[in-house]
Amino acid sequence: MPRLVPPLKLGARAAKLSIAKQVLLLQLLVVVLLTAVGTYAAIHEARSGQFSRARQETLALAETIAGDPGVADEVAGPDPTAQLEPASLTIQRATGVDFVVIMSPAGIRYTHPTLTEIGKHYLGDIAPALAGHAFSETYTGTLGPSVRSVAPIYGPDHRIVGLVSVGITIEQLSALVNRELPLILAVGAGAVALVSLGSWGLSRRLRKQTLGMGPQEITRLYEHHDAVLHAMHEGLLVVDRQRRVLLANDEAVRLLDLADDPTGRPVGGLGLNPALTGLLESGLEAHDETHLAGDRVLAVNQSVARREGRVLGTVTTLRDHTELRALAGELDSARGFADALSSTAHEAANRLHTVVTLIELGKPQDAVRFATAELAASQQLVDRLLGAVGDAALAALLLGKIAQAAERGVELTVGEDTAAPELPFETRDLLTIAGNLIDNAVEAALRGSPPRRVSVTIRAEAQELLVRVADSGAGIDPERIGDLFTRGWTTKNEAGHGIGLALVRQAVNRNSGSIDVACDEELGGAAVAVRLPVIGQRERADRGAESATGAQAAAVAAVHGRSGGAQ
Repeated sequence: MPRLVPPLKLGARAAKLSIAKQVLLLQLLVVVLLTAVGTYAAIHEARSGQFSRARQETLALAETIAGDPGVADEVAGPDPTAQLEPASLTIQRATGVDFVVIMSPAGIRYTHPTLTEIGKHYLGDIAPALAGHAFSETYTGTLGPSVRSVAPIYGPDHRIVGLVSVGITIEQLSALVNRELPLILAVGAGAVALVSLGSWGLSRRLRKQTLGMGPQEITRLYEHHDAVLHAMHEGLLVVDRQRRVLLANDEAVRLLDLADDPTGRPVGGLGLNPALTGLLESGLEAHDETHLAGDRVLAVNQSVARREGRVLGTVTTLRDHTELRALAGELDSARGFADALSSTAHEAANRLHTVVTLIELGKPQDAVRFATAELAASQQLVDRLLGAVGDAALAALLLGKIAQAAERGVELTVGEDTAAPELPFETRDLLTIAGNLIDNAVEAALRGSPPRRVSVTIRAEAQELLVRVADSGAGIDPERIGDLFTRGWTTKNEAGHGIGLALVRQAVNRNSGSIDVACDEELGGAAVAVRLPVIGQRERADRGAESATGAQAAAVAAVHGRSGGAQ
C-alpha cells in the first residue's frame, strides 16, 4: 500500500515553498474549485432549463390536442383507436415528443407508441385533469421516467369525454443537456487556462519581488533585520530615489533629534542642518564626513545602493563624534601644554644657569634682579587675567593659549579693557567660543607675514558679553563671510578641519547671541566679535572647578618665561 504523508508533514513542506509558489498553488486550487462549481451550476441550470421547457411544450401541445373538436368527436366514436392512433404518431414525429396518449376518462389508452399498450390503463396521475385542470408531472411509465402533461378533452355538452397526455422521456432530455455539455466544459477549461496563465505571471513577478524566499525565510530575515537595527550603536538612514526616508533606526532618530518616525517623509522636511540635508538629497557617496546635528558632531558615511545595475537609493550611517571631538580638543590642549612646559623647562634651565653663573661671578644682586624680573612679569599676567575674568576655566584657557601661541611664534595679547568678573553663561559654551576663535586667529596669523599677532578682548557690558578676537592675517574675502561659520568651511588643505567655527555658531545660537566679522584696523586682519545677551540667562551652572584649577595650574606653569611676548 502507498505510504500516506501525515497532514503535519504536508503543511511543513508547503511552508518551505516560496511565497510565489504558495500563491500560485492557492490560486490554481481556488480557480479549479470555482470552475468546478461554476460548471456544475451551468449543467444544473441547463438541465433545469430543459425540464422547464419540456413542461411548457408538453402542456401546450396537450392543451392544443384537447381543444381540437375533431379529437373530441373521434373519442366519442365507435373505434377511437383506428381514428386517433395514426394522428397521434404523426403529431409525435412532427413535434419530437416521445409519446402522445389519448385515453378515456377511466384511463384506458386509445393511442400509444407501443401498440401492445393500447387498451391498458394509463400509468400516472389523472385526477387533476378529471377535475378540469391541465397539469404537468414527472412520472415513470412504460417508456421510463418522463416529463408529461395531461389535459381534459371536452365534448359538445362541456363534459369530459377523454384525456390526452403528452410526454418527453428523461433520457431524451439528458441527451439534449449532453449536447450542451461540451460547450460548458470548454468554457470552464478556457477560464481555468486563462486564470492559470495570469496566476503564473503574477507568481513570477511575486517571486522576483520576494527573491524566491518562503514565509519562514522572510520571517527569519525580518526578525534578524529588526534585531540588528535595534542593536546597532550607529544611526542608519535608508533613502529611496525620490529622497524619501524608507528606514531610520532608533539610533538615527536619536542622533538627528527627530520627534517621531521619519519613514515616508522627504529628507528636506526633517529640519536637519542644511549641509547634512544637502548631502542626503544629493545621493552622492560620502566617507567619514563631519556634520552637525543640533549639539552633536556626527561622522557621516553614505553609499549608493544598487541592484542589478539599478540605483535603489542611498544608505547613510551616523556616528556620534561629539565626545570624541571634545576629547581630541582636550588632547590637543594637553599636548600644547606639554610642549609649552617642555620649552619652558629648557628656558628655565638656561635662566638657572645664568643665575648660577652671576652668583659665581660675585654678582648676587644682579642674579636676584634677573630672576625676580622674569617671575614678576609672568605673575603679573596671571594676576591680571584672574582678576579680569571671573571664570577660572576661561582664564586658564587664555593663559594656555598665550603659551601655545608664543611657542608657535605668535604674540597673543589680552586687551587691557578685558573685564568680565561675572559670566552668567555655561563654561562649556564660553570655552567653545573663545578657544575656537583664538585657534583660528592663530592659524590665520601664521599664514600672514611677521609680526604675527592676535588680540583677545572679553568684556562684560550692561546687557551683553563681548568676545572679540582679531589677528594680523590676510583677512577674509567679504564674499566668503557667509560661509565662514558653516560646517566644512576652512582655509586649510587638510582633512578633518572646518568644524570649529561651526561649533562656535552653535554655541552662540544656544545663547541667542550674534556674530560680526570685520577687518581690524590695528592688526590688519580679520576681527570676529561675538555678542551674548546677559538678560534672561540662568545662573551659572557648575563650571567644573576641579578640572579648571588643574588647567589653570598647567597654564600658569607654561607661561612662566613667556611673559615677554604676551603682555
